Amino acid sequence: MNVTQRSNQVGMTMTRIASSGPAANGWRVAAAALIALLVATPAHASFMQGETLAKAANVIAWVVIVIVPIVAIVVFWLVHILPEKIAHKNHHPQTKAIQVLCLLSLVFGGMLWPLAWLWAYTKPVLYKMAYGTDKAEGDHAAAPSAEGTDLRADVGRLRADLEKLVSRGGAPAELTEIRDRLAALEPRLAAKAEEAR
Repeated sequence: MNVTQRSNQVGMTMTRIASSGPAANGWRVAAAALIALLVATPAHASFMQGETLAKAANVIAWVVIVIVPIVAIVVFWLVHILPEKIAHKNHHPQTKAIQVLCLLSLVFGGMLWPLAWLWAYTKPVLYKMAYGTDKAEGDHAAAPSAEGTDLRADVGRLRADLEKLVSRGGAPAELTEIRDRLAALEPRLAAKAEEAR
């Protein structure tokens, strides 16, 4: 073979490679895509049509415009009064201040709410140092009346037990002394219970 024949043979091989290369594959893909488009059925965006679709759209619009904002406002409000409820449940002495902070948080878009939340869960250390308690004053005023009746019943039981011991005889002088002191305290207990009412 001479050089000319050889170059012709190489050129023919190159032509065959070019016709079966990426360009030919591109035409095949394009033809397949065109056939798929022609065969495809039309798509529907909704299972409803006509008047039903319009009615459903109106109902969804009313829900979004009326109900969702009302629910969002109620949830926002309920979340913002949580610190106040927690402080009240824990008998926090600064419940009123926490309530004010919750209301301010509503006005300022919730930016103060984390502070109210933390404040409701903290123990008022300085308040305890100043007043001797970490509970609210108002809660202690209601408690003595309930405690007074329990205390009166306890004193009555102790007095009955002491009477039994003394009546058996041979009771130490200390028990007799305790009985006398208990008898002296009973009128003061009754007076204190009357004051609490």
